[in-house]
Amino acid sequence: MPRYFFNVHGTRPLIDEEGEELADNEVAWREATIIAGEIFREIDGALRPGEVWTLEVADENRKSVYFIDIKTREAN
Repeated sequence: MPRYFFNVHGTRPLIDEEGEELADNEVAWREATIIAGEIFREIDGALRPGEVWTLEVADENRKSVYFIDIKTREAN
């Protein structure tokens, strides 16, 4: 099975060194949405207007497969 890595960029950067073996890109996408939801809950007020948070899903060659971006901004 291919290995996928889930890297966080933004307020709390974290590079996934272990990765996770998953069946395919579709399963990796589903896992990414679960991880993104868990991390977003943990931010708990730390994300400020003007910041960007990204979860990157990379394949076993460390090539980006998906990105989930959260961009915050203040209304003008």
